[in-house]
Formats: sequence, C-alpha cells, structure tokens
Amino acid sequence: MLRIAIALIVVAGAALVWLLSHEPPRQLDIIDSAWAGDAATRKVASDVAYGSDPRQKLDIYAPAEATGKPRPLLVFFHGGGWYQGNRESYGFAGRAYAAQGFVVAVPSYRLVPDHVFPDFLEDGAAAVAKARSLAARYGADPDRIVLAGHSAGAHIAAMIALDPEYLAASGVPMSAIKGVAGLSGPYNFLPLDKESSINAMGKARPAEITQPIHYVSAASPPMLLITGSADTTVKPHNAYDLAKALKAAGRDGEVKEYPGLDHEDIIMALSRPFRSKGRVLADSAAFLHRVADLPAQ
Repeated sequence: MLRIAIALIVVAGAALVWLLSHEPPRQLDIIDSAWAGDAATRKVASDVAYGSDPRQKLDIYAPAEATGKPRPLLVFFHGGGWYQGNRESYGFAGRAYAAQGFVVAVPSYRLVPDHVFPDFLEDGAAAVAKARSLAARYGADPDRIVLAGHSAGAHIAAMIALDPEYLAASGVPMSAIKGVAGLSGPYNFLPLDKESSINAMGKARPAEITQPIHYVSAASPPMLLITGSADTTVKPHNAYDLAKALKAAGRDGEVKEYPGLDHEDIIMALSRPFRSKGRVLADSAAFLHRVADLPAQ
C-alpha cells in the first residue's frame, strides 16, 4: 500500500508539472478550482464590458455569504508582459482574495502588439471605474478600493494609483484608492532592455513616463511590494527602489521578500495547491484589509 501511495504521489506531482508547463495560468486555475480548502466564494458576474474592445471585460468574485457591512473592493490585474494573459486564467486569484473577504474584479485589458503604452493603463483605470459602479450591487464599498496585480499587472496597478491622470479621466477619485499590493512588479526598469518592455513602451517619450517610481508623491497611497529573492524576470530592486521613494515622500512603502521564490512562485502561491511556497496571499490580504479601513486623508 505504501508503494502504491508513493507512486500515486509521484504521478500526481508529474501531472502538476506537466500542466503548469502548458499555459501556466490557465492550468493553475484548473488545478486550483478542483482543490479544497478555501471558504466558499461565488463568481457573481462574468464578461462585464467596460469598453467596446473584446478584451475590455471583467469578471467579479465575492464571498458566498453576505454580510451587513460593505466589503472592500479589490481590482486584480493579471500579468503576462503586457502581451499575453486574460482574466479567465486568473480565476484562482479572484477566488483566493474573495475567500479573504474582498469583492474582487479581475479584468482583461488590451495587449501588445495591437496596443501599446498607455492603452493598458487607460484600460486599468476604466476597469476600476466599471467595478466601482457595480460595487454596491455585489456588496462592496465603492469608496474603499484596493488594487493588486502580478508582474505587468502590478505595473498597471502601481501606475494608475500613482499617476492621477488615468483614474481622473475615468471619473474615479484618488481618495477611493486605499492601497496597492504589487506582486513581482516592475516599477523602476530603465533602460528598457527586454523585448516585452521595448514592445510595450519603447515609443514613449520621455521614457520616464512609463515608470511608476516617476510619479511618487506625498499623495501616493500605501503600497506593499512583494518580491522573491530568486526572481530574475523582475528583479527585487524594483520593489526596494519604489519603497524607498515612497518613504522619502513620507508615504507607506513596505517590501516583503520571500527567500528562494522566483517570478512564477509568487503568483502560484496565491493558489490553493501551492500556498506552502510562501505567505503571499495571507500577507497581501492582511495589508489590503488594513489600508482599506484607514480613514480618508
């Protein structure tokens, strides 16, 4: 029996590795959806349009049980180097944060090569505006919004939270944005030296306008910047550089670096099968709840 159990574990492990090597986010979502462990959540809305482009849509997740008090609204932006990814593959992130007590909107956004900077930032702000307009319907507070994202999605979350131009154009007051949790995000990455960033932002002039660190001010919201020590895709200095700039401006910038985790490990740690990799979900959810309850300034 022991040999059979060991063999089953080995086979299951090999199956997980194979699945995650083929369209990793989508396969991760499939595995996560079949895993037990989270409190009950619901997908309360699908394919909600926030623009006319087919990619300008979002899904919304919420805790299964209603509460008498409105919950914080979290908008989570997927990664993919600004050229790939979609909301359907990140249901695991929506479910994870919904189980932590948030109403969660997960949008897709327009991608390279058909769209370049700043189109995906405009989409990010428009998605926040749409989610905010629906917040009360799904039990969320439209004035207690927190943002999160992984990789390129963390860049989008940071940019629209730091540069007031985008949310203002979408009619969202900056006072509604209570904080940002950036997972493995690029915030200070000049010169552009990777194909993905060159294709997405190479035509922007001056190049500094593409960098979240460029927009830090005394009005910036609190940020938790999560990174992995083994991340060679978006190096940890991005988190430390932005945190240093926030602190210099008198704002809250906190870094959590997880030893041994790489770029993919950070996002995998949101999913139920891989949470033993690190406290990414618990730490980010605790931070976002804390800042969502801060009084307006």
